[in-house]
Amino acid sequence: MTRLARYAWTVLAYNVAVIVWGAYVRATGSGAGCGSHWPLCNGVIVPHGATMKTLIEYSHRLTSGLALVSVVVLLAWTWRARRPGDPARTGAVLSVVFMLSEAAVGAGLVLFELVADNASAARAMFMAVHLLNTFVLLACISLTAWWLSGGRALALRGRRGTTAIVLLGCAGILLASTSGAVAALGDTLFPQGSLAAAFRADLSPTSHLLIRLRVLHPMIAAAVALALIFGAARLGRLGGAAGRVPARVVPLVAAIQMALGVVNVLLLAPVWLQLVHLFVADAVWIAFVLLGAAALSAPVMPASPVAVTETR
Repeated sequence: MTRLARYAWTVLAYNVAVIVWGAYVRATGSGAGCGSHWPLCNGVIVPHGATMKTLIEYSHRLTSGLALVSVVVLLAWTWRARRPGDPARTGAVLSVVFMLSEAAVGAGLVLFELVADNASAARAMFMAVHLLNTFVLLACISLTAWWLSGGRALALRGRRGTTAIVLLGCAGILLASTSGAVAALGDTLFPQGSLAAAFRADLSPTSHLLIRLRVLHPMIAAAVALALIFGAARLGRLGGAAGRVPARVVPLVAAIQMALGVVNVLLLAPVWLQLVHLFVADAVWIAFVLLGAAALSAPVMPASPVAVTETR
């Protein structure tokens, strides 16, 4: 593996860490730690006499800034190392594009004060958009690293069935993850004292919309996880040698995620478990993206020759 490829995988790992830390900001209600100022923190570059929530939010901004620098360096390095037309170049460009849109969504959350105790529908929508953009960003970085490590370019022609399976899998993971983001927001804003109280709140028609939406996530997530567990093997066979490892990883992390979801409900979503749950969700997404890339880039096996009997 080249130094550039190792750097790309490091960028991916670092961005996952930044994403998990961002969830900690939300789970601890620290999103308003810098007030409604962006990119400044409480109107200054470096806050003085900061509270713990300010330090948490400020550290997230610093790590996010380094994440932007990391993908810009990845783009510059890839652009110099690879020839025009190389898919890694496209992946690196898209990584920067979605990193910038990630920053824009984060800035919007702060500037529109959709943080801390804000329980509006607008915040839920912003959270969903934020997560979708985050996952697309991770997909772009993952594919860039995969291509820099010797992965083939995607070839969709003549693969409608495989393309449909990959797109459905991606859509399912995104739907489950988006519903999970909304559920996590509800858990943060409306914590419950017991499991029985949580169930009563979920089913009560007078509960806040974010609470009533929580019940959808376990059902969606379970259905998607089961589909991944039983469907990954087929994509693995289509992906050949490149698909063997992700075909094993996808069912494993999907099963772990299901178990974590159950424990998360039973323990009433403690902050540390929310972070672990998000980390594994990122792992599921990355593994499936790489599995899909392997299935959509493997050489198509030629049809077996048909014996022709020559008649005279």
